[in-house]
Amino acid sequence: MRASRRLSPTLAALAAVSLAACGGPQVVTTSAPIAPRPVASAPVDLTTPPTLGPPPALRLPPVTTRTLPNGLKLVVVEQHELPLVDVILDVRTGGEADPIGKSGEASLVAAMLTEGTTTRSSLQIADQAAYLGVHIGASSGWEQSTVSLHAPTAQLDSALALFADVALHPAFPAADLERVRKVRLTALQQIRDRGPSIADRAFASAIYGDDHPYGRPLPGTETSVAGLSRDDLVKFYTTYFRPNNATLLVVGDVRPDDVERRAIGLFAAWARADVPTVNENTAQTPKATTLVLIDKPGAAQSSFRLGGIGVPRSTNDYFAIQVLNTILGGSFTSRLMQNLRETHGYTYGAQSGFSMRRSAGPFTASAEVVSAKTDSAFIEFMKELRAIRDTVPADELAKAKRYLQLGLPEDFETTGSIAFQMLPLITYGIPLAFYDTAVQRIGAVTQADVQRVARQYVNPDRLTIVVVGDRKTIEPGLRALNPGEIIIRDVRDVLGAAPMK
Repeated sequence: MRASRRLSPTLAALAAVSLAACGGPQVVTTSAPIAPRPVASAPVDLTTPPTLGPPPALRLPPVTTRTLPNGLKLVVVEQHELPLVDVILDVRTGGEADPIGKSGEASLVAAMLTEGTTTRSSLQIADQAAYLGVHIGASSGWEQSTVSLHAPTAQLDSALALFADVALHPAFPAADLERVRKVRLTALQQIRDRGPSIADRAFASAIYGDDHPYGRPLPGTETSVAGLSRDDLVKFYTTYFRPNNATLLVVGDVRPDDVERRAIGLFAAWARADVPTVNENTAQTPKATTLVLIDKPGAAQSSFRLGGIGVPRSTNDYFAIQVLNTILGGSFTSRLMQNLRETHGYTYGAQSGFSMRRSAGPFTASAEVVSAKTDSAFIEFMKELRAIRDTVPADELAKAKRYLQLGLPEDFETTGSIAFQMLPLITYGIPLAFYDTAVQRIGAVTQADVQRVARQYVNPDRLTIVVVGDRKTIEPGLRALNPGEIIIRDVRDVLGAAPMK
């Protein structure tokens, strides 16, 4: 039997056209439907931004708190969308407790926690974490040291056992300490060639002084890290890693009773002890603007840091400051970004921020500016820092508030992001229901509120300014602007580094 042949839709249509041209029957046979003609749509006006909708309600998962007999606090946030859990052991002491001359101690303690316990080597910890499909890490910041775990709920028991071993039984093995120390020293040496890192270090020192914890670098200096001993790390750990100085934050597909049962089994034997209070010297606000100039010969750009002492995380002005900073330098459409980047092209980015800690952290405006425009950029920075103290227009205020409100829901989408938002509340003693009314409190910020906090916390006449760049190129232009007292500092002095060879 002969196989029948069927023309493709395209060939069939061509055949029909040919027949029609010859006077034959004008019949089109095709197996595919003929697409309708597209309907012309209304033109889109690309010159007008889309209208923002109303801020959605922020619905947060339930939070349960409990305390174990040894003082360990439990904070459980239920999030049952995915079978995942994030766990953070938050020890409420960090780099602020580093003794003078031993900066970097808390940071090095955290780095060593995953380098071996009394029963597992660093390789065994890594192998078991990989086998379970979990991630375990440790870090240290201001007023906190953390051990973190991300795991599927199916592996939670085994993962928590590994997590507790890392947190409670670090061995600080000597050989691993020397390896970690060498890595840290290499990273610190690399800072010598990085203008932004030099500027950050010098800015903290210029604001707070080297006797204040916030004036010293969290990772330490080359000199301090080289001098830290294993006994120093053990002493820091045994002094501050105590259950009555810690909170176990658990976010994910869990139930509070199950978390408490597991926590008792793993942490009940952790002995409580008195934890010393860290004394902080009071930072002094400068009486006049001071500019610290740090020479980086041949630098193609100048690193700017301008600011002063800001506010603690416990401030009642939190939401007004968030709105203020969004307008000034906290978003891509902020004044600093639009001025220095979009209008003048001096930099790829300019920003500002309030680093809120247990005590008043720094307010900083910053940018990396092409060297030839250092003096011009300085003029624009000062212009914006003065202008923000005036009443902001109503439409600019409304846009900043909506920006913050619409961005809140994505901060609570995953177990990890929820834990990230909850951690500062725990560390700084902020009510755990803080975000329940965040949308409403942002909406309640007024023009008068923004002007008040701007005039209180942004004072162009009492700024600390750090500029790192090619001194011979940028100093004449800066001096011509008469910014105030100019102090010249050396890179090696700023970094606490050994002489460069």
